[in-house]
Amino acid sequence: MPDQQGTSMTTKSHSFAQQMRTVAELMLAVSGESVSVIKRAAPEQALKLKHQDEWGIYLEFLRAMFNLTDRVSALHIPLKEQPQFMDELTDTVIDQLKKALEPAFGTGDDQMEVVMTIGTAVAESRQTYERYRFLVTEDSPAKNDLYRDFSDRVARAVSAPGNPKVTAAATLCIAAVIPALIGIFEGQTPPIPAEVTASSSSSSTPRGATGADIKLVSVMSSIKGEEVETRWGLHPRFRQDLTQEEAKQLTATMNRVAKILGERYATVAFSDQWASWHKAGHA
Repeated sequence: MPDQQGTSMTTKSHSFAQQMRTVAELMLAVSGESVSVIKRAAPEQALKLKHQDEWGIYLEFLRAMFNLTDRVSALHIPLKEQPQFMDELTDTVIDQLKKALEPAFGTGDDQMEVVMTIGTAVAESRQTYERYRFLVTEDSPAKNDLYRDFSDRVARAVSAPGNPKVTAAATLCIAAVIPALIGIFEGQTPPIPAEVTASSSSSSTPRGATGADIKLVSVMSSIKGEEVETRWGLHPRFRQDLTQEEAKQLTATMNRVAKILGERYATVAFSDQWASWHKAGHA
């Protein structure tokens, strides 16, 4: 009888095998690309970083993504199967990371360190981020608190505590993961979030490798009590590539865009039809 139950659970987990592999690929790719984004946001500190420091930043992104994946998967996988999915996802991340590091480590016992490191990262993910209570599909103060905690940790890891460019870049990178995860669990195969795949405003990245669609500008409106707050932001590298005059012109344009979209969002959000709607709107 126990064998039959075990077989049943394994069979069910296979129905999410493709999503598991894709999520693991996403997590590793985003972590790697995000390290580059963070280094560009703090070029002076980046020159002093050692490989161990970069590895620490990489692991911080993995910790946060394990937590976000746990939250997203809980909305799409039956409750009884979800813990096993996360356990197997951990194994999949380890396997993919070992293959990626094999040229450096070889195939010997040294790779056991990878197993132990990722296992520790998962445990630390729960200890660090599980206390923030929020529904991952909605905007909320608790969700913003997690982002703030995470971005502060990244800034400290790069030896730039409180650096607004670093915290903004870290927040942009990790926030982009949620829609990508949701897309994967809904059966889509989205590219790696554009916020962390662009190396320049004229990227030559081949389509299908790390994503060829680049989101350079984003606008978000959210409700706070009886007020609507509309914010806009730029991809960190795009911001760096702009001249002072271009940045000035873009700021003026985006302020007008944010005003128009914010007023439209307020009209819809506070209408009779959407009186109880408190989700963030994205343009």
